[in-house]
Amino acid sequence: MRTKKSTGEQTASRANKKPAQTKSRAAKAEETAVVSKATVAADPVFDRRLARHYDELKWLYCELYHGDLNAFDYFVNMLRRSWAERKEDLRAQDARREADPDWYRRRDLLGMMLYTNAFAGTLNGVREKLPYLEECGVNYLHLMPLLASPKGRSDGGYAVADFRTVEPELGTMEDLEHLADACRAKDISLCLDFVMNHTSEDHKWARKARAGEPGYRERYFFYDNWDIPQEFEKTVPQVFPTTAPGSFTWLPDCQQVVMTNFYPYQWDLNYANPMVFNDMTENLLYLANRGIDIIRLDAVPYIWKELGTNCRNLPQVHTLVRMMRMVCEIVCPSVLLLGEVVMEPAKVVPYFGTQDKPECHMLYNVTTMATTWHTLATGDVSLLRHQMDIVSALPRDFLFLNYLRCHDDIGWGLDYPWLGEHFGTNEVAHKKYLNDWFTGRWPGSESRGELYNDDPRLGDARLCGTTASLCGVEAADYEKDPFKLERSIACDLMLHAWMLTQSGIPVLYSGDEVGQLNDYSYHQDDEKRTDSRYLHRGAFQWDLAQLRHDPDTRQGKQFMGLRRLEQLRAEEPAFDPRADVWTFDTGNSHVLGVGRWYNGRKLIALFNFSQEFVTVSSPETGAFDELVYGGHFEDLSHVELFPYGFVWLAHTEA
Repeated sequence: MRTKKSTGEQTASRANKKPAQTKSRAAKAEETAVVSKATVAADPVFDRRLARHYDELKWLYCELYHGDLNAFDYFVNMLRRSWAERKEDLRAQDARREADPDWYRRRDLLGMMLYTNAFAGTLNGVREKLPYLEECGVNYLHLMPLLASPKGRSDGGYAVADFRTVEPELGTMEDLEHLADACRAKDISLCLDFVMNHTSEDHKWARKARAGEPGYRERYFFYDNWDIPQEFEKTVPQVFPTTAPGSFTWLPDCQQVVMTNFYPYQWDLNYANPMVFNDMTENLLYLANRGIDIIRLDAVPYIWKELGTNCRNLPQVHTLVRMMRMVCEIVCPSVLLLGEVVMEPAKVVPYFGTQDKPECHMLYNVTTMATTWHTLATGDVSLLRHQMDIVSALPRDFLFLNYLRCHDDIGWGLDYPWLGEHFGTNEVAHKKYLNDWFTGRWPGSESRGELYNDDPRLGDARLCGTTASLCGVEAADYEKDPFKLERSIACDLMLHAWMLTQSGIPVLYSGDEVGQLNDYSYHQDDEKRTDSRYLHRGAFQWDLAQLRHDPDTRQGKQFMGLRRLEQLRAEEPAFDPRADVWTFDTGNSHVLGVGRWYNGRKLIALFNFSQEFVTVSSPETGAFDELVYGGHFEDLSHVELFPYGFVWLAHTEA
């Protein structure tokens, strides 16, 4: 339990000290011994890749770690050892993808994120279900956290106790590697979370640090009293102000204060210590060598801490990510880095790096996701159009993952300065409106969600719920109202069509392909009941999924409707990620108009975010064919859309 600023504890503490940022003699001796044992023979492929990055890598490393050449030599030998351990099948994939650096920019890529236990019980179960994922068109599979974490203190798997062990109930590391092999044989790229900001308090480093073993407290942020932690807390925002207030935890057994930005059982790692960076990078490469294709860098903006700052997005973070990008290009160039940066665009975009010095290969388009739900609740597309214009103006090399829902809550990180300027919107009042709408409290709302981390003091809360339930499918299904059900299914498909229209990689949340509803059973689970995110993390309903080919069921309508959209996207050249993209005024505030052009192929998309029948227009000239419904338009001066309707209109230039 987190306890803060106790006078008795401070009196009992020894003199305050800053966490050491140099290795103990014992740790240095151990590291040097490991280096001598780990040195492996030269390899021309590795040497070529290392030579390409060596000067920059050494410069950045030595600048960050004050010229510690022993640590750098260990680091390079660790990279060489990791390459030597990379099996031939993965080396062959490295060579193929090196020769085709845009392999992950194809318009036929479709992602899905899922929890292993909820989807199929075990990793072997997921392997057996690969034919279903193929049927869904999935060729990018993101497995949610599955590494060993303590029961009841796991934060959904984000408190890792061992980066090289799978949760026993899910299988073994060998099972994970076999699943990766099976995915690779089917051209499915496998993504896994890498929790790099912190470890579980049960991790071996943390246990040794708690026991006072030399060299291990320096891997975290330990203090003898509250003086420096109090200074940190003057400038560091709280991550979970209601469920885990503060950024430090008192450890009565060892009379120490440790930094815990997220939860008390998640101890922040000190990346100012080169041993932390060296060992965590080796853990990343260990997972890459098991066959993981995409490494999701969890909470990456938080990984560098500096007193007197907000400990977010500091320049050293970008140095670390840049070095990790080079590490992958040296050891495993077929592996991609996905940055989890859940912030506004101005803070997200820098994680792409530059053309000469790239960092992450791709990032989440989190602001557009939140703005999409805002648009559904307000029925006004102005902010979404503004957000789309910002994203479309970015370099086309910047690749985003687009999604409607993920494993986490929906936070209302909207552009409130813009809303305030154009609509006089009050942030607190607007957040309350959105949460009231999506929990069904607002008159006329058919949405069914629950709040997460509700803070009545600040008038703030986040939102949970499956896509279908937030679109009104749950309420309509419960009421047995066929009109409402058709309208809510239309809403669900319209939102997915909008997601698929964006440039980047579309990612589904498992269950959304068949319109899975909220799972309220978590209320009866002692371990989960305080975390409403489990509302949309329920077990996959295979019995209902069996209805996916029956057009008379809602599961069939949603599954087959979505598959048609995905297939059309893969076939249509205008959806190429290199396309020009723009928005336009449709003459109706409910309807978003988007244009795409690539190599003479133009597509005009219209999305009605209201429950009304509307007629809109586009300034584009010429004849268009509607891709989804098969209609033909001689011009776009008069396009009718039903409630939550959309069209994809294609035009080929002469």
